[in-house]
Amino acid sequence: MNKKTIVLIGFIILKFVLQYTLISPEYDLQRDEYLHLDQAHHLAWGYLSVPPVTSWFSYVIFLLGNSVFWVKFFPALFGALTLLMVWKTIELLKGNWYALILGALCIVFSALLRINMLYQPNSVDVLSWTAFYYVVIQYISSEKPKWFYIGAVVFAFGFLNKYNILFLLIGLFPALLLSKQRKILAEKKLYFALILGILLILPNLLWQYNNNFPIVHHMKELAETQLVNVDRIDFLKEQILYFIGGLFVILSSFYALVFYKPFEKFKFFFTSIIFTLLVFLYFKAKAYYAIGLYPIYIAFGAVYLEDVLQSGWKRYLKPVFILLPLLFFIPMYQLAFPNKSPEYIVKNKLGTHRWEDGKEHNLSQDFADMLGWKELARKTDSVYALFPKSENTLVLCDNYGQAGAINYYTKKGIKAVSFNADYVNWFNLNVHYTNLIRVKEFEENSTEFKETSPFFESARIGGSITNQYAREYQTTIFVFTKAKVDINNRLKQEIEEEKNYDN
Repeated sequence: MNKKTIVLIGFIILKFVLQYTLISPEYDLQRDEYLHLDQAHHLAWGYLSVPPVTSWFSYVIFLLGNSVFWVKFFPALFGALTLLMVWKTIELLKGNWYALILGALCIVFSALLRINMLYQPNSVDVLSWTAFYYVVIQYISSEKPKWFYIGAVVFAFGFLNKYNILFLLIGLFPALLLSKQRKILAEKKLYFALILGILLILPNLLWQYNNNFPIVHHMKELAETQLVNVDRIDFLKEQILYFIGGLFVILSSFYALVFYKPFEKFKFFFTSIIFTLLVFLYFKAKAYYAIGLYPIYIAFGAVYLEDVLQSGWKRYLKPVFILLPLLFFIPMYQLAFPNKSPEYIVKNKLGTHRWEDGKEHNLSQDFADMLGWKELARKTDSVYALFPKSENTLVLCDNYGQAGAINYYTKKGIKAVSFNADYVNWFNLNVHYTNLIRVKEFEENSTEFKETSPFFESARIGGSITNQYAREYQTTIFVFTKAKVDINNRLKQEIEEEKNYDN
């Protein structure tokens, strides 16, 4: 094992240590994580919210015991693999010690620490973008056709993880077309690789077709409820923040891709990032959708800086670029991670916290989405245990976070469901339900009792979330017993109406 490999392993270990220590134990898992973990019990080639790759890893986590350790392990692993891809790219571009260490520091001490904190498709998405760009560089450098096929597999895996990787091709294609590397598009084996890629993603495309393309509804709903609040200027500002410690390295890569002779073959990467960002801006995408763009440019910038800072007064800048990622990590550590209690964050007004609703809040939306779930599951369990035939009790939630959290933490074997997200397809209608536990988001003047109690012999409140910092604060558990009507028939009607609405 050579010295470079030992240093690389050291950075990877550091990456894992940081990912496990940047979250205070008082926080639960995040809302989306519960949904993704529940997909392990409903394996399919697609879901209303995401493609299937996340469910595959969820199944592995389930086989490993479903503990929080493994939930956090996999996004950390994907982040470490992204670091490895950047390291290998630097080596491919003939970078040496300085470039390798600079590139690794820019990757480790960046917004990827936040991305790799949560078990979501985003970590694999960034890895897939970086790996695909690495494959492109490999082909340009070697012109070996095998990289076409490797690229097809990487892209297909990225596509089956998150459709966001389509933006990579949308930006890369016109850039290639306008460059001297357009000759790649005339290679016959490129199209054989394209066929391979289509075959690999075909099961998911067929699933979309058979389910009336729920992705269309999902994107429409996303545009109406979240993307409408996206400000294009804010999008550009946030791009600067993600790799702020490596910003000068990225900017250096732009200059190098245009004027640095050793990178002449890769000049199209400069126009590619411009096209990709313009497309993101046009669609008013969330800022973090573009994070996968930057790791590969850190590799270009690090190699260029290693070369130009060799002699003269410029050599005194070498430690500056090394220190910048570490210096910028200090305020990042204070503001960007749930490593302090919610009380401390709110009291000391640490940072600004703009949610998807476009409004400022006292606590980051991600942090608020990591609170109250264990409390909800514990109280739901205590109510569920009171029924002698608990299998006849339906636990119906308002949203996927509630259902997923109850299913993850339950000690009573609850299979909570919701008309929200993928749970609409996971109802067990083979059970004849006679009791209902209704988990309801807080409303000032709730009409739940008035609307639902006439269909049952008794009704009461079984508890609520009391953590004032939780996004689900005051979410209420309503308990209805001994149904006077056929619950199953009403469920079938509701499910059908929801699916028709979705389609």
